[in-house]
This record gives sequence, structure tokens and C-alpha cells, in this order.
Amino acid sequence: MPLNIVLLEPEIPNNTGNIGRLSLASGCHLHLVKPYGFELSDKHLKRAGLDYWQHVTLFEYDSKEDFFEQHQNKPMAFFSSHGSQSHWNIPFEKNLFLIFGKESTGFDNSIADRYKEQLYQIPIMSPHIRSLNLANAVSVVVYEGLRQLNK
Repeated sequence: MPLNIVLLEPEIPNNTGNIGRLSLASGCHLHLVKPYGFELSDKHLKRAGLDYWQHVTLFEYDSKEDFFEQHQNKPMAFFSSHGSQSHWNIPFEKNLFLIFGKESTGFDNSIADRYKEQLYQIPIMSPHIRSLNLANAVSVVVYEGLRQLNK
């Protein structure tokens, strides 16, 4: 029943720690796809996740190819500031995989092109901001999904 939060090649330990804490609070599973920009033992990751990290349902993958091979027929939604659809239009369903790219560059073009029909954005109302912080973006999407699933 839970949603699945997927971080492709996360770079900032504080973001991943906060998202780990969020995944536990929201009942989501967390999927981390290597390479990481840090070690899972990083003190900033642990600090952001507090003492909750040990309770997070965590799955790790050695590469994007490994992740997509294991979950090729699963429902997925991808998030990018370049998405053409709003996150409010996602057909949320149980076990949906919510996939977020790395903080610095997002998704590479091959993923954005391959999944363009499933590429969503969170509306940003200011022309002075390119994107939201990754942990904030994940929070917005997860709680919108929970709201829709629990109507």
C-alpha cells in the first residue's frame, strides 16, 4: 500500500536524511540509487534523519539500470522542473514509485525523454526560482498523494 520514494543518485546527505525521516512518518518506502554524493554513514545524513533512520524501509540499488530493471512494469511518476504536467494531475495509486533526480542536475535526458508522459512538475509561482529543495519537493508530492489516496 505505501508509496515509494526514489532518489536517483542523491548528492546531499541532509536532504536524504530528511527524506528518510519523511518516508517513515508517511509510511512510504525509500529507494536510493547509487552513486551517492555521500556515505550512508555520513553524520549529516544521520543528524537529519535523527534516530529514526534505523526504522526506515530502505532499498538500495547499484545503478539506475539496476533499479529500472527490477521495477520495469511498476507505475511511476517522475519529477522535474521541466515537467509539462502538474503534480496535482498524477493518477496516484498504491505502490506508485515517485522518482526524483539528483539535486544538481535532475534527470539525464535519456530518462526525461523515455518517461516524458510521466514527467510532472510542482508549480513554482516566482520567476526568480528554478526549483524547490529536493526534500521539500518530495514532501509536497508525498502528502498530495496521501491526500488523494485517503479521500
